[in-house]
Formats: sequence, C-alpha cells, structure tokens
Amino acid sequence: MVKDIEQHPIKEKKLLVSLIWNFSTELKLIFMALLVIFTLATLLPFIPSSFSLSTSDFRFCISRFSSAVPVNTTTTTEVLPEKKTARELERVLANGVIKRTFTGYGSAAYNFISMSAYRGGVNTFAVIGLSSKPLHVYGHPSYRCEWVPLDPTQDPVSTLGFKILTDWGYGRIYTTVVVNCTFPSTTAVGGNLILHATTGDPDRNLTDSIPVLTEPPNSVDFTLYSSPKKKYDYLYCGSSLYGNLSPQRVREWIAYHVRFFGERSHFVLHDAGGIHDEVFEVLRPWIELGRVTVHDIREQERFDGYYHNQFMVVNDCLHRYRFAAKWMFFFDVDEFIYVPEKETIKSVMESLEEYSQFTIEQMPMSSKICYSGDGPARTYRNWGFEKMAYRDVKKVPRRDRKYAVQPSNVFATGVHMSQNLQGKTYHKAESKIRYFHYHGSISQRREPCRHLFNDSRVVFENNPYVLDTTIRDVGLAVKTFEMRTIGNRLLRTRQ
Repeated sequence: MVKDIEQHPIKEKKLLVSLIWNFSTELKLIFMALLVIFTLATLLPFIPSSFSLSTSDFRFCISRFSSAVPVNTTTTTEVLPEKKTARELERVLANGVIKRTFTGYGSAAYNFISMSAYRGGVNTFAVIGLSSKPLHVYGHPSYRCEWVPLDPTQDPVSTLGFKILTDWGYGRIYTTVVVNCTFPSTTAVGGNLILHATTGDPDRNLTDSIPVLTEPPNSVDFTLYSSPKKKYDYLYCGSSLYGNLSPQRVREWIAYHVRFFGERSHFVLHDAGGIHDEVFEVLRPWIELGRVTVHDIREQERFDGYYHNQFMVVNDCLHRYRFAAKWMFFFDVDEFIYVPEKETIKSVMESLEEYSQFTIEQMPMSSKICYSGDGPARTYRNWGFEKMAYRDVKKVPRRDRKYAVQPSNVFATGVHMSQNLQGKTYHKAESKIRYFHYHGSISQRREPCRHLFNDSRVVFENNPYVLDTTIRDVGLAVKTFEMRTIGNRLLRTRQ
C-alpha cells in the first residue's frame, strides 16, 4: 500500500507534463500576450500625451480583419489620384534626361454653375450660369444640349450649344456664360433639358451632365413667342444690390420711376445683401401693389464673379421676362431716367420702335454739394434729388451709358449695352431721353448735404458744376403721387 501511495504522485506529475506538452503552443501564445500587456502597462506612463488611441483606431484594426469577408453593398466611390513613390515621380531616361511627373488633387473652380434655364421659342432654350474664367480664357470648353421628352415614345434630341461670354473680360474666378441651345426642329412641350459641359482638356476631356430645366407637360403656350401683346410695356431689370443702402434714397427712386413709367410697368430687383430690413419696408407697399418683384440672390456670393455676378443676374432677368415686356431697361438705383417736358415715355419709345436697342446718355450729378435756394431748414427736409441739383460739366472723353432693349430680339446682354442681338442699335438718343446719375448717393446712410450753395455755377474740389433743376422740378409731383398711391406709410423713412 505504501508502494501505491509512492507511485501516485509520480503518475500525477506525468499527467501534468503530458498536458503541458500537448498544449504547449496555446500556452506560449497566452504567455506572450500577457508579456505584451505587462510591457505596455509599464511603458504607458512614458508615452507623450499627444499620442492617443481612439475607438476609431480600434475599428480600423478590426476592419482590417473583417474586410476579407465580402459584403454586398452599393457605394459611391471617389476616384483619388494614384499615389506614386518618389522613384515613380521621377526617373532617368536612357539619354540622361530626368523625367518628372505631376499629380493633381482637388478642384480650384467648378466647371459650370447653373443659375437658370428658359425656353426661348418652339425649338430654342437659354442656359445662364457661371464657369471657371481661366478655363474659358486659356482652355477650350464646349457644350452640348440634350432634350429628353417626358413622353417615352419620343426619342431624345441633341445639338451643339453656342456659348456667349457676356462680361467683356471683367470676370474674376468665374465668368458669366449664356449657352444658347437651338434644336433643328420643334421640341415637344414637356421634357428635361440636359447640358453636357466638357472641359476640353486634351488629356482628360471630362464632361459634366447637368439637368438644367424640367418642363411639365402642357406648361407652355407657343403663341407667347410670337404675340405682339405683352404683359408689360416697360420692365426694369436691376443689377445686384449690395452694401448698406439708404432706405430714403431707395424710396425716392422707386416712387419717381413707378410714376415715370406708368401703370403698365414692373420692376425686378436683385438682393445681393443690399435689401436689408429697412429697405424692404420701403419696397413692401410697391410689392403688395404688384409693381415690384424682389429676387434673393445672396447665395451667389459663394462664387467670386464681377460685382456680385451682375452680368449673370441681368442675363437671368432678360431671359426670365424676355416675352413679358415690350421694352426692358437696364440702369442703377442711383440713376433717374428723364424725357423732355413736351414728351412722354410712350411717345419716345414709339419713335424708337425700329431699333432693337438704344443707349442713354448720362448727366452726372454731384452727391456732395447741394442747392440751398429753399433755405437751410427746408433744404434738409427735401428729398435727395431735390437738393442734389448741381451737374458736373467737366469735359471728359466718354461717360458710361445705360440702355434699353426690345428683349425678344436679344440673346444675351451686359451692364452698359448688349452685343448679342438682332436688329439695329441707336446711339444718338440724347435729345429724346437721358439719365441723371447721383453717384454714391445710394450708399450713404446720412444726410447727403455737407456743402450748401446758392449759385448757378460752382467750382468744388477743382471741378466745375452748374445748377440743373431738371429732376428737382418734379419733386412735388413725385411726392404727391406716392401719397395718393400708398398713403403715408413711408413718411418716417430714415436716411
């Protein structure tokens, strides 16, 4: 029995050795894992604080193992430039020349920024937008238009787009582009207009397909494009309004021109940040009467174009209202249109009907000196155009002009005139119509009169001026018109 007891421990030792021997690999892994954990725990206090491990790091590690398992998903992949090593970026050719390569990343400017698109006839459309200016100055971009009918029994049709650059080279990062899409035959009402914009790059001729217009079925009356009857006789297309504009100057301008153009006129203003709350309150009565429409275009500030992208804005206005008005006027909110006393705007426009466009001569007025013929106290109560009555008579080679067009004859337009139209242009209309320009007055949020004079001729800051009461003389009539039309709602308007 003693012998059995002595042999029992020996058997237990053999069993333990056998177990260790059979599971030696697993035990080694366990001991190695413990060793790594204790080593990390020992070194952790000495690791810099800038080094950290986050849950995303662990997810990345785990994803390395799980990526081997195929997953049935649909994803949009962004194609990144292929990474190259330093050896691949340059290599020595057989003739000893070092061959260098270049890799592009990102995009400096958009290929095309769509603002709007309008049907301009039974088979023609206009697309208005912005595009990278360097692309058009130094590259060869092109456009193709495709009309996809909503009726599945009709086949899509395509044509080359004719691009018009309207900003005379004034663009900045972006330039204004008007694309004319004229198809060989009538396009059925109801469909989608797709603009295919190609960069023209000789190596990577990339094309963006852009849906620019969706036209519902039965939404267009083709007689609109040939009918001589228009909704308005005169429509004003304003440039981008920006800055801290004076509510009082805007009040005077809109009251004057609503009276001047008459009941069959309409005013389209574009807010690029200039129609703040006080200015909007001045416009509100006229909006409620249906005489004014305001477009909020502040989002275009994202894209750096000339003067708040005013070339794009006026072209959008042209094509949006192209068949709604007989005549369309382009001038600014510190400018006042005038016709001689014996004429009316109607008689003047009838005399110019044979022309598709005419330009308007400028009468530059001072916005720094005022006429004090009514006495200082009354002068400060007068409206701006009543007291800013001194005209600059300094001789200069040329002054800017503004213009009016018959919009149905115009394909694209500019700020001072259109160069893309059919028909004649008239440049000698100064005896029929002029505009008085009070430069800078619209952006002054204070009383404009800092220097008062009561003379017919004045020299101020080495510049000669003469007293010109042309616009001043209609001040009372404009005030009376405003009071009769919208009441006294704007009497407390501030500068």
